[in-house]
Amino acid sequence: MWLFSLNADSFKLIAYLGFSMHYDVFNGDADGIIALLQLRLAEPKVSTLITGVKRDIQLLQQVPALKATSVTVLDISLEKNITALDELLANNIDVLYVDHHRPGAIPSSKRLTAIIDTDPNTCTSLLVNQYLAGKYLLWAIVAAFGDNMTSAAQQLSIQQGLTESVQAKLKALGTYINYNGYGRTVDDLHIAPDELFKKLLGYANPFTLIAEPNSIFSLLEQAYNTDMAQARNAKVLDENEVLQVIELENAAWSRRVSGVFGNALANQSPHKAHAVLTLNADDSYLVSLRAPLENKQGAGELCVQFDTGGGRAAAAGINKLPKEKLGKFIALVSKYYQE
Repeated sequence: MWLFSLNADSFKLIAYLGFSMHYDVFNGDADGIIALLQLRLAEPKVSTLITGVKRDIQLLQQVPALKATSVTVLDISLEKNITALDELLANNIDVLYVDHHRPGAIPSSKRLTAIIDTDPNTCTSLLVNQYLAGKYLLWAIVAAFGDNMTSAAQQLSIQQGLTESVQAKLKALGTYINYNGYGRTVDDLHIAPDELFKKLLGYANPFTLIAEPNSIFSLLEQAYNTDMAQARNAKVLDENEVLQVIELENAAWSRRVSGVFGNALANQSPHKAHAVLTLNADDSYLVSLRAPLENKQGAGELCVQFDTGGGRAAAAGINKLPKEKLGKFIALVSKYYQE
């Protein structure tokens, strides 16, 4: 048996000899998974997958800068990963970064290809769809529905001549994939995001998956319906003309459903903002905020004012909101959307 160790120079030699060490880093929700799905259907590549639950966004630090030869980053905030990104670029590693969250200052580097658009009506999968010139458009539509970009998804569907009943199937698939991404840890999820991606990679067309008996689609559909039935009995903590605040218990089903339940409430009352609060084990709140669909702005700006808060204009969250700050949160959100 030969025993040896590799230092930094060894990894550089490996790269020089043509051995690629590529890393795919992506959000564990529908947008992140399907953004990567489109890329790897179009451009198959052996890679190491790095992902997690939807709120686990500081993922880039898991990429070993001394080992990687190239990195693809999808649907995680550049601003939240800037230190790790700077290190990769300093090590002359090529990075493709596609995202729709607030980026902060984007580094200037010949090693960085950044496709970033914070328009509230787009998402990472739609940006990848443009990058690939619509090669896997049906999957992009699934992701847009999953990320609650309903208007954009419908517009693309109409351009493709898809009927409302067909659109409903794509919307359901996107919703279920997105639902699977929510949880405190991967243990809360029905399928780990990296495993879900690998399973989806076998379907170039989402309708093949939807039609398949006992598929991921049917598994997640049953789980989603069960969790949503419990969510509909949730307690309304506060409500006014611009905001509804819902409280969910500290349970795995609550964490799984928090985001998609917020989307469902937003679709039912598009003139209101909606905050779904899930109790954490320490009695703080996990906050999922949705801006009014008729005024898709401000959510990220509001949540970032609190520790552990972040997001984008239409949808944002706070990982740990102390109960004593709930009043301040409600007042801020209400004032913002009343103006």
